Formats: sequence, C-alpha cells, structure tokens
Amino acid sequence: MGEVLAVLADSLNMVRTMATRDIYENGFDEDVRTESSANQCPEYDGRITTNAVETVCEDCGLIIGEQRIDHGPEWRAYDDEECERTGAPLTATRHDRGLSTEIGRGTDAKGNEISGQKRRRLTRMRREQTRGRWRLKAERNLAHGLGEVRRLASALELSDSVRDQACQLFRSAQNEDLLRGRSIEAIAAASVYGACRCNGLSRLVGEVSEMARVAEPRVTNAYKTLNEELGLPAEPVSPSMFVPRLASDLECPDEIRQRARTLAEQAEERGVTTGVHPAGFAAACLYKAGREEGRWLTQSEAADVANASKATIRTHRDTLTGMLG
Repeated sequence: MGEVLAVLADSLNMVRTMATRDIYENGFDEDVRTESSANQCPEYDGRITTNAVETVCEDCGLIIGEQRIDHGPEWRAYDDEECERTGAPLTATRHDRGLSTEIGRGTDAKGNEISGQKRRRLTRMRREQTRGRWRLKAERNLAHGLGEVRRLASALELSDSVRDQACQLFRSAQNEDLLRGRSIEAIAAASVYGACRCNGLSRLVGEVSEMARVAEPRVTNAYKTLNEELGLPAEPVSPSMFVPRLASDLECPDEIRQRARTLAEQAEERGVTTGVHPAGFAAACLYKAGREEGRWLTQSEAADVANASKATIRTHRDTLTGMLG
C-alpha cells in the first residue's frame, strides 16, 4: 500500500512540474504573437521582433513602434443568434467623425415594438440630445457645411474618395478661419470644386454653383481663397478631358467624339491651348468635328453645354482651322 502511495505522489509531483514549466516557458500573455522581421534596428542593427503590442529590438531593447489600440471591428458573438457588435469606421464626412449617438423611434434594437411610456421617454431624451448636441457654434457650422458637401457630391455623382477629400478640405478651411465673412454654402461648393480639380476631374464652376444654388462669382472667389491660403495641388484641366462629357451631353456619335478628341490632343501638343477655357475649347473641337462629318452642330448648342459664349466657340474654331492649315 505504501509503495502505491509513493508512486502516486511521484506522479503528482511530475504533473505539477510539467504544468509549471509549460506556463513559464510559454510566457504570461498567450495572445501575443511574435513575428521576426528582416529589418534591422536603426540604433545597433539588431534583430527586430513585432508582436501585437509593439515592435522592439531584441539586442538593445529599443521600442521602435507601439500600437495599443485595435481599430478593427470586434467580431464577437454574445448569444445564439450570432449577433456581432461592430462599430462604424471613422469618417471625415461627419462633424464628430461618425461617433454621434442616434436615438431610434418606435422599436428597440431587435425590431420589437416598445411601450408608449418608453416612447415618451425616448422622445424626451431625443429632445435633450438635440439641445445639447452642439457645444460651440463652430461645430454647428461644421455640421452644416459637411452636410452641404455631401449633398453636392451626391448631386454631382462624385466618388466617395472625392467626397471625403472635399469634406477634409472644408474642415481645413474652418481650422484656418477662412469661413469668417464668407458663406458656408460658397466654401462648401468651393471645396467640392477644389477636390475635383485636385483629382483632375472635368467639372465646371458653373455646374457646382448651380447645384449649390450659389452665384458663380462667389464660388470662384471662395475657390481662389482656398487655393491661395491652403496651397491646393490643383492639376490643370486639359480640353481633351472635357470632350467625352460634352459629347455625351450633345448626343454626338462616336465618330465626332473621336475626331474632336484627336483635334484637342493635337492642339495640346502644339501648345495652342495654353490659357484658354478648356470646356470652351473642347466644345469648339466638337463643333469643328461636326462640321467635318456633315453634322450641323450649332454654335449656340456648343456654347450652352460648355457654359461659354458663341464668340469663344468661333475664336477657337478659327484657331483649329489655322492649326490644320
């Protein structure tokens, strides 16, 4: 009997030793995954190791990079319905970066109807939230301006990246105190036009001002202010970029569109488009190509779609005629 007890005691001690050894050899944080990198330490050229928290040098202990916040979604199930709690990403299109709270109406989180007492309480909470939503008047102006930018981007059918750039441009304008003495709608329209210019999109000031319901000179002056104060990397717009869109508005066939694109590119190579109205020159190329193909496109139609005058169309037509010899 004593021998059996001795064997059991030895076995128990062996299990305890193995469990203790495994714990301390693996480390205290089992969730940290360590990866070795081929890069070297900038101080002592040592080996760099990256885990879920930081990037350190194994030789000198220098912490090269540190990241303690996981910005990804939390894919975690809380019940049998596999409900996943994931938050919306941060966005520049909202004045609070998308971290605002919205109080629903009539139903709870699962879509069930709530009682009348709870609906009345939610109404009171919603009213108080609306009253205390803005801490400063600048936040109210920022929310109004970003809403106008989003509306213009949707009306002009711009991409999400251009819309986000326009919102960030409006935010920068407010931070630089460029809204003082100027209309919020004009700065919002100028931000949208500036984002289009920075991305090389063929948009006219008249189109943006028409959607913004602001006079074109006010949008032009606001854009000049943004360009001078913020130093926008605006790209010059060439007439060949306006040809496809103007041809679509005029319902021109493919032959005229291709011929007009060729005329615009030849003019750009010879340098005759420097300092001209790009949309007006593109409309003149379409008018010239239509005359060559036997389609009598009038000067009024070309001028109206390009937001230019008939004299501008005739001047650029004569320039194209002289270029072709």
